Amino acid sequence: MSLEKILDIISTYWPMFLRGAGTTLYISIIGTVIGSIIGLLIGIIRTIPIPERGPKRILQKFVNFILSCYIEFFRGTPMIVQAMVIFYGSAQAFHIDMNKTFAAIFIVSINTGAYMSEIVRGGIVSIDKGQFEAAAAIGMNHIKTMVHVVLPQVVRNILPATGNEFVINIKDTSVLNVIAVSELFFQTKSIAGNTFDFFDTFFVACVLYFIMTFAITRILRYIERKIDGPENYNMIANQMQVERPEDALRRTKNM
Repeated sequence: MSLEKILDIISTYWPMFLRGAGTTLYISIIGTVIGSIIGLLIGIIRTIPIPERGPKRILQKFVNFILSCYIEFFRGTPMIVQAMVIFYGSAQAFHIDMNKTFAAIFIVSINTGAYMSEIVRGGIVSIDKGQFEAAAAIGMNHIKTMVHVVLPQVVRNILPATGNEFVINIKDTSVLNVIAVSELFFQTKSIAGNTFDFFDTFFVACVLYFIMTFAITRILRYIERKIDGPENYNMIANQMQVERPEDALRRTKNM
């Protein structure tokens, strides 16, 4: 490895590197956002209290079973296999000609949704039961309790895990080269095939992946600090002044 070779590769092929990094970020961002929405909806559905009897109990148990199958399947199989089955399998079995970028976003989204659903469910379960009871006492149903009481706390609690999923998606998009998506790994492999200089070429890709993940991590930590607010709160003057008993008695006599 030499600095001259690396600079030469960058100066010659920087448009391909830039295009691949842009595609990687595009797929990761959209896939993480859609996957988080899927996980949020599934997490809410799976925490709805199950009735003791009646047709609603059967329906809810059936829905929970289907959702559990979805979660276990996509958490228990590699994304590279899912990509092959969804892209090539759908073309052979159902004659569906999917756009490669759409297929990539779809694969990342449903894979992220399976992981995020368990993260959201864990965040909801971690909320103190007293808050659910208090919300029910003032007439809130499950949806209102989730929207106004639980979810604002859950979103803050799962933000680090969501950021971790985002970083994982940036790296895992590299497996999408099996369906010829022009993300960073695919572009790097093409460049290495032209130059026959695999070490220096993939070293540049490593640096680009590190820059993306490091930047995203720092941005998410900044957002976390903003959501948390200042650690120390300064009381304003009228809050700090506590009326003494003798002053209160004197004020009462003067009334």
